[in-house]
Amino acid sequence: MTKEELYAFIAEQKTAFISSIDADGYPCTRAMLMPRKIDGNAIYFSTNTSSRKVAQFGQNSKACVYFYKRGRFKYQGVMIKGDVVVCTDQPTKDMIWRFGDKLFYKNGVTDPDYCVLKFTGFEVEYYCDFKTEIIAL
Repeated sequence: MTKEELYAFIAEQKTAFISSIDADGYPCTRAMLMPRKIDGNAIYFSTNTSSRKVAQFGQNSKACVYFYKRGRFKYQGVMIKGDVVVCTDQPTKDMIWRFGDKLFYKNGVTDPDYCVLKFTGFEVEYYCDFKTEIIAL
């Protein structure tokens, strides 16, 4: 799988799973809505500043994001290792804000409980048809 095919695959998925590391060193995995923006190796997600994962990323930036597509006869999975930066600056928040977000963040794009997770990947493990391929980003 080329990088271009990888980015196209990610862009098609409606759900992502992101894993953070808790204070005891255990992975914590959560479902996320599709990425808001993909810019090279950077993948942007919106989330609540008050969430546990934001606190965990503040302590340990190591992360993993997983995307999958389950077809009738074919399963594809993409696991990306990387690091997360929690972005609370207004330009980044403005960049990925969408009109419908007001439903989750009552005070709009300036809501202090709205932030952006900027995940930057460095290695991909792609799985399809009983084969695994490692792709360096």
